[in-house]
Amino acid sequence: MSTQTATPDAPPAPTPPRRAGRRSAPPPDRRGRGITSRVVVNGILAVVAVYTLMPLTWLLIASTKSYRDLFATNPFSLGDFRFLANLTALLDYNDGVFVRWLLNSLLYTVVASGLSTLISVACGYAFDKYAFRGREKWFGIVLVGVLIPSTVVQLPLYLMASELGLVNTYWAVLIPSLVNPFGVYLARVFSEGYVPGEVLEAARMDGAGEVRTFVKVALPMLAPGFVTIFLFSFTASWNNFYGALMMLNDDRLYPVNLGLYMWNQNVYQQPELYPLVIIGSLVAVVPLIVAFLCLQRFWRSGLTAGAVK
Repeated sequence: MSTQTATPDAPPAPTPPRRAGRRSAPPPDRRGRGITSRVVVNGILAVVAVYTLMPLTWLLIASTKSYRDLFATNPFSLGDFRFLANLTALLDYNDGVFVRWLLNSLLYTVVASGLSTLISVACGYAFDKYAFRGREKWFGIVLVGVLIPSTVVQLPLYLMASELGLVNTYWAVLIPSLVNPFGVYLARVFSEGYVPGEVLEAARMDGAGEVRTFVKVALPMLAPGFVTIFLFSFTASWNNFYGALMMLNDDRLYPVNLGLYMWNQNVYQQPELYPLVIIGSLVAVVPLIVAFLCLQRFWRSGLTAGAVK
């Protein structure tokens, strides 16, 4: 009688090693969730873009219409193309007062923004690089100024300007625009991120004074931050409606936004002003668009200043 001996089980075949650099495909449900997330995000961005561009699109279309077409046609349908005629009427109305308003706005905005940005950068640099008694307490007071809306202080500013005899002058609009607490805060953040203390010490050891160190060494390093604060100040000064409304009575000193508001108040008595208000609003937006397009490269780099040290 023969006996059968049990043969041992064969060892399992070794699994081939995975190739480096190849990843297994994600599960189908994970891929589906990723596609759904992208669709949702892109849908939200599309809605935001439409919501943002719709008023500007309407303004652009309405500026090509006559007074009759503004109310007789669909808001987003084209009428008789009268853009050049409306623009000519805008520039010629009341001896070209709109051009004067535009120049006033440029004066208020460029001068005030430039000086305000320089003051803010200097103050932020001082708060960051100099140690003096009560530094953090003074900076806390500056931060309190950020929390106070500008409209709240317009009445005290008007009373102070009235006491000094500055009401209804260019100075009544320019001087309050020089103070920018938010710009001081941003300037300190930019100074911490862009200006190393070792570079300043090296400049001082080479014999440079404090003013020269700031102008020749620190200010070029703060160029992205300078442009960022300038753009914020430019936008705030260009849109400074309530301050000009409180301080100015002479229409020759009006900025463009206040002048258009006064025209809009009279459209029921003077219907011919309605197309002028619309095309004037379109022209008033152009300087802001030009400023952002020309300075956006510095602005983008400046927004990330606080994240890199």
